Amino acid sequence: MWRLARAADDEAIVELCAQLYREDPSPEPVPEAHARRPLAALRAEPARGRALALDVDGQVRGYAMLVSFWSNELGGEICTIDELFVAAEVRGRGWGSGLVRAVLHDRAIWPGEPVAFELEVTPSNARARALYERLGFEPRRNASMRLRRAHVARSEARE
Repeated sequence: MWRLARAADDEAIVELCAQLYREDPSPEPVPEAHARRPLAALRAEPARGRALALDVDGQVRGYAMLVSFWSNELGGEICTIDELFVAAEVRGRGWGSGLVRAVLHDRAIWPGEPVAFELEVTPSNARARALYERLGFEPRRNASMRLRRAHVARSEARE
């Protein structure tokens, strides 16, 4: 079942993050600190979102990082599923759809009622894309764009 992640879960979640990035690599290496930082931040500031642990038979077998933001366009809170990972040996048991149900209905997991969910998925991750499509996720019309702070600093240094 999905539950709020506890400090005692951090090591297992950090290892699961590493598994995620081995299976579905990011364009740049992801340092271990990038997994630890949001766990601490989301516990300290729950209004930002939640870190969840998937507890299967007393072991952390998956995790999700959920982030909240307000959308003027949609008139409410959007729950962004920043990361969702379930260990290979327990996949295919409905944990992904269970996560969406938990966010919608379990106020201990997510205190508000989001007007929408958002997530990103790599085009080559067919299994995840199929899950998200079954759950009703659709591609957005607008392209996602990002400006990283480090890039801005490098640009400013050249000026």
